[in-house]
Amino acid sequence: MSGQAFEPKNMLYRNLGNTGLRVPVFSYGGWLTVGYEQKGDIVKELMQTAFDAGINMFDNAEAYAGGESETQMGRVIKELGWKRSDIIVTTKIFFGVGRKERHNTRGLSRKHIIEGLNDSLERLQLDYVDIVFAHRPDVTTPMEETVRAFNYLIDTGKTFYWGTSEWSAMQIQQAHEIARRLNMVGPAAEQPHYSMFTRERFEQEYEPLWRYENYGSTIWSPLDSGLLTGKYNNGIPEGSRYHSNLNGAMDENVKHLTSPEGKAKIEKVKKLTAVAERLGGSMTSLALAWTLKHKGVSTCILGATKPDQIKENVKALDIYPKLTPEVLEEIEKILDNKPALPAAYGRRSDDGELM
Repeated sequence: MSGQAFEPKNMLYRNLGNTGLRVPVFSYGGWLTVGYEQKGDIVKELMQTAFDAGINMFDNAEAYAGGESETQMGRVIKELGWKRSDIIVTTKIFFGVGRKERHNTRGLSRKHIIEGLNDSLERLQLDYVDIVFAHRPDVTTPMEETVRAFNYLIDTGKTFYWGTSEWSAMQIQQAHEIARRLNMVGPAAEQPHYSMFTRERFEQEYEPLWRYENYGSTIWSPLDSGLLTGKYNNGIPEGSRYHSNLNGAMDENVKHLTSPEGKAKIEKVKKLTAVAERLGGSMTSLALAWTLKHKGVSTCILGATKPDQIKENVKALDIYPKLTPEVLEEIEKILDNKPALPAAYGRRSDDGELM
């Protein structure tokens, strides 16, 4: 690959947890976007727009659109001819590719981890991915087998790092302990849901990971599928993610929108929008910038369906330095959902730093 050189512009970079891999604070993901309604030229436009904005990290999974998401992204990477060292490509293994069998075509057995990634690489038309995530924990497979299998992928050059997604803190700690005992590489990052309205697991259960392991994270749905953009303040607009509701993926979200709790969230969004506008930004940019204030966030995955949305999303970089302790406290009073930390963890300042 020898296409357009990567120009990072004003993008911010962070180490992925306790590794030397530098990742942009915003990355682009294929969940419910690429390979579903977004196919063909629009995928190239989306990825090129991200690349031009300084986003050189692209997230995927074997299960997204039954493998079509990887196929679409892989085609675009090849057509654009980006230099491989200029981009970071990730994928996830667990669910298989739309097959109903539940034996060896899914899960975290050595067989499926290795075969699954080989299939992903074929769809992506790549020799390796930078990070492969265990998309879910597999309680039917011994943890040692899973750790050894991911290390095999590293040793054979199929990936540089491995991570977890929606694992419990205890399972992650177990993987680290096994890796240390075997003198192997433990997982480098978790891929959890984190947003202004989804905080408990990230800020409570995972707190020891950020504090003691310097664990990284690649958070998904930072806008709660659009709720935190303000687009649903007056109902469900046509063309929105809630409206398209791919394969019923948004059923619970749509139902929640009209519940008392959902209506209360909308009122909070309206108040937060006033804060965002005062800072010179949008509700979208405020919600995204807010996630970056937590020290456990390595990169925030964007799921834009239109190029203009990506351009709007990266404006969060202009809001980020304006989130002073005073502004963060104002936001906390509106959200009124800050999880309490066990006393043993110590205190955390409003900008996410441990004290």
